[in-house]
Amino acid sequence: MIEVTGLSKRYGTHLAVKDVSFNIEKGEVIGFLGPNGAGKSTIMNILTGYLSLTQGKVAIDGYDITEYPEDAKRRIGYLPEMPPLYIDMKVREYLNFIYDLKKVKFPKKPHIDEIIRLVKIENVQNRLIKNLSKGYRQRVGFAQALIGNPDVLILDEPTVGLDPKQIIEIRNLIARLGKNHTIILSSHILSEIQAVCKRVIIINHGQIIADDTPDNLSNKLSQDHSLVARIVCAEQDMLDALKTVKGVKSVTSLGRKEDNSFDFLIEPEAGADVRSEVFKRVAARGRTLLSLTSNKVSLEQIFLRLTEAADNDEARRLLGVAETPQSEKVNIEITDSDTVAVKTENSNEEEK
Repeated sequence: MIEVTGLSKRYGTHLAVKDVSFNIEKGEVIGFLGPNGAGKSTIMNILTGYLSLTQGKVAIDGYDITEYPEDAKRRIGYLPEMPPLYIDMKVREYLNFIYDLKKVKFPKKPHIDEIIRLVKIENVQNRLIKNLSKGYRQRVGFAQALIGNPDVLILDEPTVGLDPKQIIEIRNLIARLGKNHTIILSSHILSEIQAVCKRVIIINHGQIIADDTPDNLSNKLSQDHSLVARIVCAEQDMLDALKTVKGVKSVTSLGRKEDNSFDFLIEPEAGADVRSEVFKRVAARGRTLLSLTSNKVSLEQIFLRLTEAADNDEARRLLGVAETPQSEKVNIEITDSDTVAVKTENSNEEEK
């Protein structure tokens, strides 16, 4: 559905995006992460056709964004961080305007009624946008992205300004839309990404440093796959019982934590999931398992560890990915107003 190949973008002498490539299939919900200034918004603006690219190719459902911009844009709904609202219009009036602007073929009133219902703005549909709270303005921005039922939704900070209840509602809406749409979701609220995205792409210094599921990234970064079990029990008796659970490599008591309960550090064998067997063993002994927690690396820890690495090659080494070969590193030079020279560091060859 979305195909990005060798994408680069230069602002003057600053190379903001460097040779980025990724594919996103229909029905995928992708978390797009990166620190401020990493190039996320630049990439999203290129995907929507708002910005031109310096080098590379972007295709939406097979349509090249530069060669067939109208066909590509017709398949995209975009919610930028600052929604494009005409604040002197009423909500429904604005949505009618966007409907006409997009040349939507669906019956007008039923289509807009359904979107208003989806984003829960029925009670403000006849109010001026300038009189709405930030949260409601954000919802109206979400509504305009949905008009025309586009195949691709690109959402930049969609829950900014929403209260906790509204955040949950929008999160659930994104999950439902993800069944039939391709969604790129950018947010600094990592719990939001983890709740709805099955895959994350992490950008830093204009390059992709990670592209995988949160679980796989956690496994690659974590050398500790242990569990901590808090159990109401006799310490030595439970220590001996847990050591004989199939798949358990070692068990260490961490001492008393609450009245009559102890924590046990359980180290499984490589690739073994022992949670079910631990629960069964505790139950068989007639004891109470108060909690069983994993020491897996969280998405927040993944993000910080990768983006705070010395450089992008160091971040890739943390994930066990080979450093970018020198012959593949691309330098883009603007030699005059009409020519862009593309060179590799170990080559004198140029493409113009």
